[in-house]
Amino acid sequence: MHARFAPVRDCFHDLLTSGRETGAGLTIFYDGQQVVDLVGGSRSGHRPDGETWLPETLVNVYSVGKPVAALCLLVLVDRGTVDLDAPVDRYWPEFRTPATVRQVLSHTAGLPAFPVPRPATAIADWALLTGDLATADPEWLPGSVAGEHAWTYGHLVGELVRRVDGRSVGRFLAEEIAGPWRLDLGFGLTEADQLRCADLRYGDPQWPARKLGEPGSLRARALGNPAGGLDLAVLNSPLWRGAEMPAVNLHATASSLARLYAGLLAGGVLDGVRLVSPELVAEATQVQYDGPDLVLDRPVQWTLGMQRESDGSWGMGGIGGSSAWADPERGYTFGYATAHLAEHDRVDELVEALHSVL
Repeated sequence: MHARFAPVRDCFHDLLTSGRETGAGLTIFYDGQQVVDLVGGSRSGHRPDGETWLPETLVNVYSVGKPVAALCLLVLVDRGTVDLDAPVDRYWPEFRTPATVRQVLSHTAGLPAFPVPRPATAIADWALLTGDLATADPEWLPGSVAGEHAWTYGHLVGELVRRVDGRSVGRFLAEEIAGPWRLDLGFGLTEADQLRCADLRYGDPQWPARKLGEPGSLRARALGNPAGGLDLAVLNSPLWRGAEMPAVNLHATASSLARLYAGLLAGGVLDGVRLVSPELVAEATQVQYDGPDLVLDRPVQWTLGMQRESDGSWGMGGIGGSSAWADPERGYTFGYATAHLAEHDRVDELVEALHSVL
């Protein structure tokens, strides 16, 4: 690791020593080069001396996967097979909501929650959940306001990929993005890859209740259906790891997340392999919506799949504390993947340490 970035390493180690972190990876690229690559803590949530977290340990990063799902669809946009401003039903005839592809990508399509209550087993039933969305009534006029499509985003984007390309979004990601760019991440893990997963654990037992919010609220409906998305017994099961729930169940290493954003920051090229055009990256990182988000209950700037911050950085945090983004102004990309479900204060402190040396 570059000596200049020692304060970041020290901060990461402090988080582990204090117990505020129990298992995570952190990777930073600066000026196109990997300058920080750290892992620490335990892979097994049952005991502190559980299996050591390794560079190849995968962990569920929740919404950090949304831009990755979006990128699958954006690759098809870049190839000219999908039009951002076409209605969704051009590609998915059964889809009733009058939303465009652009509105789906920018969380303004009006379908932030699955409309039919489903048990945890529905996580593995792609046709059931996409069928529910196709016939749903939107909660608002598409394009009029945003609400993070918390659990539904991956099925909306992923079904568009499947309808146009024929492959599931997980297979498309593996063959068209992760393979060419050598990224260790995926939706719908094989049994072999499931063996590399870290077990999620609660940083505090009240975490799931706090995240769901008021019973019956839009947020609770968006995060609570299908059941089990905040329940460790489900999250650490082969059912969840093997299913494709692309809005929330990307399993990844921190280094693959930082690498992905390094490729996007470089205009769509990584290690000499061009995935998309610079024009597509520019379009995908432009603000599409700037205003209140009805699910997050705060103002948000949405791009085509990412949140944009006031400092010009773009990327996505996940419920639980994982996060990945690019900061074009400062010239770095950041990937943090944690199994310790808590708040984002850990990332805030790491970023403070990083910015202090840039």
